[in-house]
Amino acid sequence: MSVQYLAFLIGLMGSVHCLGMCGPLAFAVPTLKKGWGFLVLDKLSYQGGRIISYCILGAVIGFIGRQIWLAGVQQYLSMLSGLLILIAAAAKLFHFSAGRINAKLLQPFNQLFGYALKHKANHLIIGIVNGFLPCGLVYLALTGALNTGSVNTAVEYMFWYGLGTVPLMFIAGISAGFTSVLFKQKLNKMIPYMMVILGFWFILRGLELNIPYLSPAKAGTAICN
Repeated sequence: MSVQYLAFLIGLMGSVHCLGMCGPLAFAVPTLKKGWGFLVLDKLSYQGGRIISYCILGAVIGFIGRQIWLAGVQQYLSMLSGLLILIAAAAKLFHFSAGRINAKLLQPFNQLFGYALKHKANHLIIGIVNGFLPCGLVYLALTGALNTGSVNTAVEYMFWYGLGTVPLMFIAGISAGFTSVLFKQKLNKMIPYMMVILGFWFILRGLELNIPYLSPAKAGTAICN
């Protein structure tokens, strides 16, 4: 599976989670000028801001991944990434809560977001702020970007991840509440299972079992090629 398809799929499937976590923030940003044209432009700017942040994070994580690749320990990185993803999936499946930790992490971002709203920052700026918000799904995407072993590919990975989150977030921003709570809950339940599949895939890639595409034997090849 190519880096574009994998990243886009994670973003698309996980956008239900984004809608629950970041949707209220997106809905709180007012459109200062009336009319559908301004509304669409503002919501697209907001989505573009988030993608810019994801690309910046991708560049940082890609640089780190590149150093790991040069050190020749990518096999262990892949297995460790898979293990961490499986732990995160288990936490979701068994309803482990890290509410206090999340609250502390979110506090400075909430203050920054509140400041931006108070001073009527444009949607692009607010989207950029939102993109840096601590989020488990973004961490999952960054894990994939880390395993690409290239700054450019990591940025590309995060771009396609961000693009995958756009359709549902954009439609929700235009018409808040268009999906039922039951629909969101059903799709949200799929995310941990997607994480389990991805986690085992990373582990298999690291084991190098000489299975084409799934677990290639050749070391030093980027995990998402």
